[in-house]
Amino acid sequence: MNNASGKTSPCPPISDDSWPAEIGNMKTSFAGALNVYRTMAHHPALLKAWAGLRQHVVKESALGPVRSELVILRAAHRMGSAYEWAHHVSRARVLGISDSRIRAMRGKPEGEDGLVARAVDALFDDKCLPADIANEAMAILGKEAVFDLMATVGFYSVLGFILITFETPIDEDVAEELKAEPL
Repeated sequence: MNNASGKTSPCPPISDDSWPAEIGNMKTSFAGALNVYRTMAHHPALLKAWAGLRQHVVKESALGPVRSELVILRAAHRMGSAYEWAHHVSRARVLGISDSRIRAMRGKPEGEDGLVARAVDALFDDKCLPADIANEAMAILGKEAVFDLMATVGFYSVLGFILITFETPIDEDVAEELKAEPL
């Protein structure tokens, strides 16, 4: 599979026919559903280990689904991960987040969204949450949600490294959706 640079990626998304036997049971779960995890399947042990953290960050976060999507959108923007941005625009829309609110996560949103953006930015820029942002976030979001915000940024940063390094293509259904309904 050729990537955006016209070269063949050393780790393109793995097809069903080439799916590693040691993670055969994961092919019909989250892992087989998206190109990002089909790319990660080149390292079966990592994908297996990833599953538990993914469950928490994606499904059980104290941030809740809307705040989680806003954190992910800001992290995708900061990483420059077109794949994560596209996929999470789609997911945000499903949650009822407006296109204007999604677009704002690329700039300087206000209110709670602005707090989320400042927190994500601090993690990228300062490698920590400064006390003022941490205290404000704990007061508004809760202590566990602040931990989950940091974990979400870390989780999606690792995915961004993989996606960008191997130029993983945006899944066709998401690409078609965004072509039909651009942001």
